[in-house]
Amino acid sequence: MAKRVYQVWKGSNKFILGGRLIFGPDARSLLVTILLIVTPVVIFCVFVARHLRHQFPAYNAGYAILAVAIGFAIYVLALLFATSAQDPGIIPRASHPPEEELNFDSSISVDVGGRQTPSLQFPRTKEVMVNGMPVKIKYCDTCMLYRPPRCSHCSICNNCVERFDHHCPWVGQCIGLRNYRYFFLFVSSSTLLCIYVFALSAFYIKVLMDGEYPTVWKAMRHSPASVVLMAYCFITLWFVGGLTGFHLYLIGSNQTTYENFRYRADNRPNVYDRGCLNNFLEVFCSKIKPSRNKFRAIVQEEVTRPPPPRTHEPELDETTVDPRAKVEDDLELGGDLLKISQRRDMEEVEVDIHGRSSNGNVASDSEFSLASEPPIVRPEVRHSSWGRRSGSWEISPDILAMNSGVTEGRPHV
Repeated sequence: MAKRVYQVWKGSNKFILGGRLIFGPDARSLLVTILLIVTPVVIFCVFVARHLRHQFPAYNAGYAILAVAIGFAIYVLALLFATSAQDPGIIPRASHPPEEELNFDSSISVDVGGRQTPSLQFPRTKEVMVNGMPVKIKYCDTCMLYRPPRCSHCSICNNCVERFDHHCPWVGQCIGLRNYRYFFLFVSSSTLLCIYVFALSAFYIKVLMDGEYPTVWKAMRHSPASVVLMAYCFITLWFVGGLTGFHLYLIGSNQTTYENFRYRADNRPNVYDRGCLNNFLEVFCSKIKPSRNKFRAIVQEEVTRPPPPRTHEPELDETTVDPRAKVEDDLELGGDLLKISQRRDMEEVEVDIHGRSSNGNVASDSEFSLASEPPIVRPEVRHSSWGRRSGSWEISPDILAMNSGVTEGRPHV
């Protein structure tokens, strides 16, 4: 049965609903965050907002206090869900290292089979141009790719994330390019919710003091829930409020949390800063890029690359001979036959001269035997195809005819 991408995912993420929702490995902390939001809102609605319904009789405006608290809490939870349940900008892993960047380092060798072979190396960094300025990008050994600018590898989720800001344990997800907007809205909305609950809890204490409980202590004893909510919101406000202010500064200067902490001491110019207004427009008004990952897609089996063909030494066979070598051998054989014929002609001419010098005397037996001896051919092994028929080594009739023509032209004694 074919598997889907989320079923063979190599990161540490958790998927639900058949890969439609993606969470970080610490998604259980999301339940704690939900309790920290829902619990104080429920206490506020039951013990504070319910008693304030009749404080504004005109148009029953008191009910709006309860409705706003519930609606605000739902909005914050929706932003929390949008932040933690979607792809933050994960870059898909490569199936193999980039071959165009592959090189051999002869200084680092590996002993393979008793021979030292150079090892494969990748440049650890590359330079790319961003807004006319060079920016170094690093190679990720885990994802086998060069990280784009502002990308970093999250050690918790085990993924490379575009415009990586940080990994937030409260939402159980990385904060990156695709969910940073929702994260900021979640933090800032939580800040406003804390201010809302704190203010109305204090207002309820004031209402009690104007009624049957003239002192602060009597009013606080009558409504301890208001005191608890004020204390809780005051402490929480330092956290979410400070986080909201810090991210407002990061957005205005077009930085990420990772860049601010890592490169703060380098005093390097910020190549991404486009001005405060444009930086805010980039975060809140730009279109969110679609995810690079299709988690529900069917996994396509990668075709294995065939190994490079091994070169074998061709065996010397009579039927497989280089044509150039054949021509050279044939020319040498023809030259040898010509030399043999010329040598026999010279020997017969010498016999004729000796015969004439002796006034018609018959040549000696030794000279006759010398002239009549067949020429000795060098027993050289030649791979020739001149006149070859069906792999035999017989001399073709054309060559024999050429040789007989030479011998017929000789003078007879």
